[in-house]
Amino acid sequence: MPRIRPGRNRSKNTNHRMPLLLSSMKPEDFNVRPDETKSIACPDCRTWRRIMGDTVLKIREHCISDKLAEGETHTLCPGTDQVVVIDIDVQRWQAQQNRLLRDAMPQENRRAAQQFYKPLPAPAAPVSRINAEVTLETARQSYLAHRKGCMLCVNGQHCTDGGHLARRYVLALNHEPARREARDEQERQERRTARKLTAPAVRRAQWTKHGGEEVESANNRCAERIAGSLSEFRGPQIPQDPQNPEMHDRRQAELGKQYAARKVSAA
Repeated sequence: MPRIRPGRNRSKNTNHRMPLLLSSMKPEDFNVRPDETKSIACPDCRTWRRIMGDTVLKIREHCISDKLAEGETHTLCPGTDQVVVIDIDVQRWQAQQNRLLRDAMPQENRRAAQQFYKPLPAPAAPVSRINAEVTLETARQSYLAHRKGCMLCVNGQHCTDGGHLARRYVLALNHEPARREARDEQERQERRTARKLTAPAVRRAQWTKHGGEEVESANNRCAERIAGSLSEFRGPQIPQDPQNPEMHDRRQAELGKQYAARKVSAA
């Protein structure tokens, strides 16, 4: 198996400058992600260049102009072989870069860092375990419906749910006489209460409280009334004329015009 030689900077020289500290540069001017190729924006020519080496990091040799094919002179950039020192926390820098990228992304394209999944609804409880009011008819219908669709409940044998439904049906049969007696007793109490409320003595007491001979005579009295006279039940403080006659006449005239216009439009 051939030996894999570790990568290194093949240039033995440097540009004799002080090492370039990444902490002195903007976070967006270099890329030191562990799973990507290290690169940096050269401080001299402001072009992105690869960082070479494993122990001693240097900016790769490059020229100032990228237009050599067009006849321009090959001139080395002063930033060639610049020593780079990673004096920052790479994980913190990577988290900061991810946050900046997420903030710069349009709102409709953003995605939450943590995905929240809606839990699946729990399966419905079988009929045999539903806590509801059990009557003889409901227990019978549930038992027959289960027997009709279950292949295990045959020849007097029952499955787990069939056994629950059968016991519920038998229990309802045993409790039915007591339930019927209680229902009949309640109906008898209701009829007894209705008879008491409609008894002649009770009606007379109600008539004495809310009526009597005076009320009956007042209702049966028929007296002639003179035209324009007021009823004796009408209080003396009730005004008979409008407070503002002019405003009242104006309002009546407006209502008359509206009524006439509505009648013309209807015709």
